[in-house]
Amino acid sequence: MRAWTIADGFGLEHLQLVERPEPNPGPGQVVVAVKACSLNFRDLLIVRGLYNPRMQLPRIPCSDGAGEVVAVGAGVTRVAVGDRVCATFSQRWDSGPLNDTAARATLGGDVDGTLAERVLLSEGGVVKYPSYLSIEEAATLPCAAVTAWNALAAGGLKAGETVLLLGTGGVSIFALQIAKLFGARVLITSGSDEKLERALGMGASAGVNYKTNADWDKWAKAQAGGAGVDHVVEVGGAGTLEKSCKAVRTAGHIALIGVLSGSGSVNPIHILMRAINVRGILVGSRALFEEMNRAFDLHKVRPVVDFVFPFEEFPRALEYLESGAHFGKVVVRVG
Repeated sequence: MRAWTIADGFGLEHLQLVERPEPNPGPGQVVVAVKACSLNFRDLLIVRGLYNPRMQLPRIPCSDGAGEVVAVGAGVTRVAVGDRVCATFSQRWDSGPLNDTAARATLGGDVDGTLAERVLLSEGGVVKYPSYLSIEEAATLPCAAVTAWNALAAGGLKAGETVLLLGTGGVSIFALQIAKLFGARVLITSGSDEKLERALGMGASAGVNYKTNADWDKWAKAQAGGAGVDHVVEVGGAGTLEKSCKAVRTAGHIALIGVLSGSGSVNPIHILMRAINVRGILVGSRALFEEMNRAFDLHKVRPVVDFVFPFEEFPRALEYLESGAHFGKVVVRVG
């Protein structure tokens, strides 16, 4: 079978398309014929050696994959041959809060990922996806969608509350769709007026271009009546967190997810004096994934797929992701 690997060093120049033996399932394991993978910023950081520079190589990248179960090992009961499934981000996180075991079993980082024609996964590390989704749409769910669900649904979002989203990448667009399911009001930022128009067309109430309005925190607070927003889905990290703290209301909730804005400093006085709840999000458990799928299935939520690259053009797909030109998810078609 074919697989992409980060071969003998970090960087896009060290990506190699190689032949690997077909995997065979042991007890409690399944083999999935991968049909599509979607990309996350984490994948780019891993390939460039910025996520874990001590990661053992070679490593098959990517955490998001969807396909069909083609073989099962002894004792497997959760799925059967022929089932259409997604991989879960962590292969050892069934339910409940994150623990060290789950945090050290993530695809494409701690263990080989999904960018291969066949992958060996744990029985508990796959989830059946809603049947109305295309394979490309299903491939977008494991990381970005579950992260957004964890940030908002598990973050106590209520109807009528106001949510601030940063940017129009995969997590933010899923968060927009999820917030609308809950009857929340959505504010969104972007560096592109065209992307803001698309977000408004999907149900966002208002948007601001952070390139032309650097005081987007003040804008968001004013949009929320002066008290501040109830929730922020914070994908920027250190470079945007202080403004997010200024935009959120007293005792509000910030779901801390990404590092897209690079380095920066944060004054903790806002968090302390205004009792802001800052919650770190590392995707979510299989139980959260299944809960989200039930909601998506009921409302027929369709993921936003920006562009689909062929398997052979994975490095070009990463470059496109890095450019920031996408709206929603970038997908690689495998089989």
